[in-house]
Parts: sequence; structure tokens; C-alpha cells
Amino acid sequence: MSILACHEAGITVTLPKPQTSGAKSDGRFGKQDFAYLPEEDAYRCPAGEQLPYRFTNEEDGKRIKRYWTTACQKCSLKSQCTTGPERRIPRWEHEHLLEAVQQRLDANAQAMRVRRETVEHPFGTMKARMGATHFLTKTLPKVAAEMALSVLAYNLTRAMNIVGTKPLMAAIAA
Repeated sequence: MSILACHEAGITVTLPKPQTSGAKSDGRFGKQDFAYLPEEDAYRCPAGEQLPYRFTNEEDGKRIKRYWTTACQKCSLKSQCTTGPERRIPRWEHEHLLEAVQQRLDANAQAMRVRRETVEHPFGTMKARMGATHFLTKTLPKVAAEMALSVLAYNLTRAMNIVGTKPLMAAIAA
């Protein structure tokens, strides 16, 4: 389930915001060093310049907005920012959801610990049931179906252990 689907379903997601840029690992500013300004629909770079919205395109079924400025050529921080003519910042149309998740995580330092404690056990149990090996199918749709069946089996087992078999069967029949 995607973060967007979780949001629409009313599920509170707890996960760190993915840091996909290689810039940070190369010693340059990462996207998180740029502040998004929602009122202007622009970013502000570490040097204080605004990167206005330029255009939107679709990548892998996602609408991505692009931001950049032409001030990079004269900037004293350019070497710390980009190797190209200007630094371009992409923004997913639903990135505000990722930012809200990160803000919740920043406000509650124990959230990831709780997530590990509650999520790791089911995955460990499912992995043991699968023989602690690998998926038996190939291709993403088939692996997704195999994983969905494993999750369903785990959830049914938990429901039987918590409420009992007869009440569960009555609930399913209703």
C-alpha cells in the first residue's frame, strides 16, 4: 500500500522520509537543505536564492514538479550544491504527505522504536513460515500476491488467537 493510499484510508504512517539524492553522500547539499515555500510554490536554497516552479512532467506514473534558478552560475556555494549548470529540485505532487510523516516522526523520537517492535515480529513470523528462504514465485505481481497471501494467513492466525475460531467464523459469515 502506498503512502497516498494509506493517507486516503486514514492510516497513520510511521517511516522515515526517503533520502534518494546522491548529493549528500557526495558532500553536497541534499534536498532536505532546501526549504519548500508553499505560498510561493518555490524552494529556497542554502544561499538564500529562490528556486521557482518551472514545469511538471510524469515519471513512473507520478506527477513531478521541477524547480531551479539561474542564479547558480554566480553563487559562491555552487561547488557545495551541484556539478551541473544549476541545481534542480524535483517535487512529487503528494510530497506534502511525506513531509507530514517526517514531522510526526521528528516530534516523536520513539515512533521508529515502536514501529520496529510491532512490525518486525510479524515479518519474522511470516519469514519463518515461508521456510526463512525466498519467495517461490518470480516477477513483482506474483511476489506481491505471494506476500499478500502470507500477510492474510498471518492476520487470520492472529485473529483466531485473539478472538477465537468460532467468533471469527461468525464475523466472516455476517
